[in-house]
Amino acid sequence: MTGGSAGIGEAFARELAARGTALVIVARRHGRLERLADDLRVRHGVQVEVLPADLVKDLDLRRVEARLEHEHEPVDLLVNNAGSETEHGLFIERERELLAAEAQLNALTVLRLTHAASCAMAARERGNVINVSAGNAFFPTPGAAAYGASKAFVNSFSEALAHELRGHGVAITVVCPGGTRTWAQERLGLNRDAWPRFLWREPDAVARDALRAAARGKVVSSLNFSGALAAFAGRHLPRRVVMPQVARATARLTRA
Repeated sequence: MTGGSAGIGEAFARELAARGTALVIVARRHGRLERLADDLRVRHGVQVEVLPADLVKDLDLRRVEARLEHEHEPVDLLVNNAGSETEHGLFIERERELLAAEAQLNALTVLRLTHAASCAMAARERGNVINVSAGNAFFPTPGAAAYGASKAFVNSFSEALAHELRGHGVAITVVCPGGTRTWAQERLGLNRDAWPRFLWREPDAVARDALRAAARGKVVSSLNFSGALAAFAGRHLPRRVVMPQVARATARLTRA
């Protein structure tokens, strides 16, 4: 479980622990991971391994890859949840290093961890990978250009890999939730009230629906109404219609 210390990642950890699943939780913030692990052990009596790592740093990423490839303590489910915007704004006004870190975390980290996990799983002929994408993976997103593009990569990559791994006992599911209430909006200075309340969901609902989609063998799941709306718009409406609407909706989030 990457990005396991807060938001959707924490919700995944809590849901899986409640089902009696032993966990390996990964995130940058060691203290938050330890507190979460202690709580899950007490509440549910499950084994929780804490693996602090900054997944844009090569040495940390290699440690997580090694854990996924461990022969004697196999991982049967990888949830690639770590990923977000590092900043929100116009591309030419953003810091280049933060843009690069965002693309690496959202796309290349997912690729590397999925490779480590799926190779080990294929050798055992069993396993599941859930890649957490986003509703705006289905269309370009002015105002969040790098984020939308990196999530589009996750979708295309996951769909292709799901096809490749048929017959190897490994299932890939990419989930594309719409707006989800997490600390990320506050960190980015976004105004959740700019969008109707019914478009937002809580992280625990997203985690439950994602696990349900994976259990059903779905390759791509939008999970809820706002995600399904995004998928429909991106797949079926002309770009000349979608792009101005997406730009306006994204701009509304930055207004107080």
